[in-house]
Amino acid sequence: MLAAERREHLLDLLARQGKIVAKDVAAELGISEDSVRRDLRDLAGEGLCQRVYGGALPVSPAVVDYGARRTVAPDNKRKVAATAAGLVRPGNVVILDGGTTALAVAHALPRDLACTVITHSPPVATALLEHPRAEVFMLGGRLFKHSAVTCGAATVEAVRNVSADLFLLGVTGVHPEEGLTTGDAEDAAMKRALAARAADTYVLASSEKIGTASRYRVLPWEEISGLITDAGPHNPVVEQLAANGVDLLPAD
Repeated sequence: MLAAERREHLLDLLARQGKIVAKDVAAELGISEDSVRRDLRDLAGEGLCQRVYGGALPVSPAVVDYGARRTVAPDNKRKVAATAAGLVRPGNVVILDGGTTALAVAHALPRDLACTVITHSPPVATALLEHPRAEVFMLGGRLFKHSAVTCGAATVEAVRNVSADLFLLGVTGVHPEEGLTTGDAEDAAMKRALAARAADTYVLASSEKIGTASRYRVLPWEEISGLITDAGPHNPVVEQLAANGVDLLPAD
């Protein structure tokens, strides 16, 4: 099989099965695992898959920059946001992550809700100007323009001085084995710092992120309270997460 044919075969496997196991492909095609791994490196270099130990997984469409992300699955995000907003009770202190789904949550909060929102996202803070009874605390630091959030030592230091009832966490990848992932190491560390200051952490996971992976792990499954997703209950990844004991909140 020519290299171009192998490439198409790998992409077809990824689309149909949601993963590639290098040793299985090597046995199927009668080639070495090294050849398969080289092909996967090439595909990963083009942003067409996320390499993991033993093979590859679909790459998340949410790793693009903030501006491009706003056009990715907006209806899915609105469904997730509506369910997430329902978790915020009057008087709660909530940490809202950055990202376009978190921004949708800010817009979905009732206009008259009295609560306190802590965020490191300037777009989220600006959206809450329309909510007169919401107190807003911005966490300062270096602006990570790719995701429109602050990060770095100053932001982490500010996080240590807050406590919250709830953290609504955004990620770019959700996978039963690879866990909750994002595309930047510093952003992943920031999310862990935020989660450590909240009593409960719920993941905002619109369906285009389900079954995908990014490079950096954020949190293990046992450290979250639940996952909010619009992916249907018969989605194979959702079924596996449920079997693994993850508390799933459907966003219809």
